[in-house]
Amino acid sequence: MVSAELHLGVAIDGAGYHPAAWRVSAAEPAALFTSGHYLQYAKLAEAASLDFVTLDDSLALQSGGEEVVRGRLDALLTLSAIAPVTSRIGLVPTVTTTHTEPFHVSTSVATLDYASRGRAGVLAVPSRTDAEAAHFGRRPAPAEAAAEAENAEVLDVVTRLWDSWEDDAIVRDAATGRFIDRDKLHYVDFEGGFFSVKGPSITPRPPQGHPVTAVYGDSPHAVAADLVVTRADHLDAVRAAAARFPGAKVLATVSIVLAETAQTARDRRRELDALTPFEPVGLSFVGTPAQLAAELPRWAAETGVAGFHLRPAVLPDDLDLLAGEVVPALRAAGAFRSAYRGETLREHLGLGRAVNQYAVTPGA
Repeated sequence: MVSAELHLGVAIDGAGYHPAAWRVSAAEPAALFTSGHYLQYAKLAEAASLDFVTLDDSLALQSGGEEVVRGRLDALLTLSAIAPVTSRIGLVPTVTTTHTEPFHVSTSVATLDYASRGRAGVLAVPSRTDAEAAHFGRRPAPAEAAAEAENAEVLDVVTRLWDSWEDDAIVRDAATGRFIDRDKLHYVDFEGGFFSVKGPSITPRPPQGHPVTAVYGDSPHAVAADLVVTRADHLDAVRAAAARFPGAKVLATVSIVLAETAQTARDRRRELDALTPFEPVGLSFVGTPAQLAAELPRWAAETGVAGFHLRPAVLPDDLDLLAGEVVPALRAAGAFRSAYRGETLREHLGLGRAVNQYAVTPGA
C-alpha cells in the first residue's frame, strides 16, 4: 500500500500526443474537429474518476508539414460544449494570456464553471512568438521574463474579477423588484505593470469561487497557481520543480505508450516514430499498464509531486488502457480513489474554497 492517493489528469488533444497518431488511431480524422470526439474521451476519463482532462490551445498552427495534424478547435469553447453532458470530470482548457484581456479570460472561464456546475479550470500560458503576435498587430512578442510576469498578472486580475461579486450578491426578490445587492458588487481598481482594470465583472462569482488556475512551471520566471505542471524530462528536475512551488499542487507530465507486453509497447513507439520522428515532452513511459501503475506511485514518492498529467500517445488506444487497466491497478495498491468524493474540481484536488478578498466579514 502507498501513503497518498495520486491526482491524475489526462490530455485529450487531437488524436494523441504523437504527431503520427492520426494515421494509426481508430478515430476518424474528420472527427478531430467535432465536440463529440472530445466528449468520448472526457467520458472515458470520467468513468475512471480521473481529476480532470486538459485540452491544448495556441494562437498558432501546430508546427510540421502535411503529414501532421494542423488546425484545432478553440479549447475553452469545446469544453464548454461538452460540460452539460459530463457530470464530474474537471475541464481545463489552455488559454493564451498574452494578447488576451484578463476581463475576457475571467468571464469565459467563469461561464465554463457555470456550464459545468463547478468543474472548470484554466491552464494559463504566455505567448512568446512573433508569428502569434502578428495575428494581433499591436505589439511584438515579449521576452520570457515579461511574458511570465504578464501571465501572473492576468491570473491576479482574473481572480480579483471573480471576487468582484460576493457569493450572495444576487437577491432575486421579485416582491420588491430587487435582483442584486449593489453593496456586494465591488470595483477591483487594479493598476499593474500590464493592465488597468476597473471592474466589477459582468459575470457573477463562479460556483467554485475561483475555478482552478494552472500554469506550466518550467520557466525560471513562472509564478505558482493552484496547479503547477512541470514538463521536466527526468526525476531530479521534477523533484526540483516540486520543491520550488511548495504551496501548489505540482503535477509531472508523463507521455505514455501502453500495450499488453513491454515489447509490444516498444514496437508501437518505434512504428509511430518511423512515421513521424518525435521526442515527447516530460517524463516518457513505454510499457505495460501494470508497469505504469507501479512506477507512478514510486515517482511521486521520490519527487514529492501530488500526481501526474498523462499524455496518451494515441487516442483512444492509450486512454482505454489507462482507464481500464492502470487505474484499477492503482486502486488496488491504494494509490487512487475508488470514486469521486465531491462534485467540483477544487474538491477533487483537495483545494478549499477560495476566500473572497472583497467580502466584508460580519463584525470586522
